[in-house]
Amino acid sequence: MADKVRSAVVLVSGGLDSATTLAVARHQGLVCHALTVRYGQRHAAELEAARRVARSLGAVRHVEVAVDLRAIGGSALTADIDVPKDRPHEAIAEGIPVTYVPARNTVFLSLALAYAEAHEMFDIFLGVNALDYSGYPDCRPEFIHQFERLAQVATKAGVEGRGTFRVHTPLIAMTKREIILEGTRLGVDFGWTHSCYDPLPDGTACGRCDSCRLRLKGFAEAGLIDPIRYAIQT
Repeated sequence: MADKVRSAVVLVSGGLDSATTLAVARHQGLVCHALTVRYGQRHAAELEAARRVARSLGAVRHVEVAVDLRAIGGSALTADIDVPKDRPHEAIAEGIPVTYVPARNTVFLSLALAYAEAHEMFDIFLGVNALDYSGYPDCRPEFIHQFERLAQVATKAGVEGRGTFRVHTPLIAMTKREIILEGTRLGVDFGWTHSCYDPLPDGTACGRCDSCRLRLKGFAEAGLIDPIRYAIQT
């Protein structure tokens, strides 16, 4: 009897990291279910990008779940707080910026865990990165390991011993350059992605926020041209 094809839940935000993560999971032969969270982010551009990414990279299903974190606030991505602009790369790597959304990846992984358990899956993919990133505490290996432990004791499937939940973070030790090269190798069209924290009304990336600057730096180091539009490239 042929082995059952493994399925996975892949958190897809619409950014280049989550797009590459979806491509990695698909390349490993997994049947991918994309999960996108509408968490009250100030701009719809990334939601539209997530739909494009899930469709173009062959997700068998794309589910959008709404959890409005605007009611909690505390972040430039969900509240009326200015997004930092034009910060040097050295400053981006220091401290935790106001674009950190309190407990966001904990919320996202909890939703992915619920979906995985409900559909009898044990693999969850998350595109976090602990090198070229903005210092978010929920992008670190320590957080991922602790969440895996939680998943085993917080679920019926885990308690009954029906499987071991794994949170796969294939990009966690990669630079942005390496992520872009890997995504390119796997056929990701980065023109479908969106990374900007503060885009123009038409979705054009600002080119000045931390996320834009890290993305542009990665493409430059990879020797490739970023296919998305920018209002300005610094």
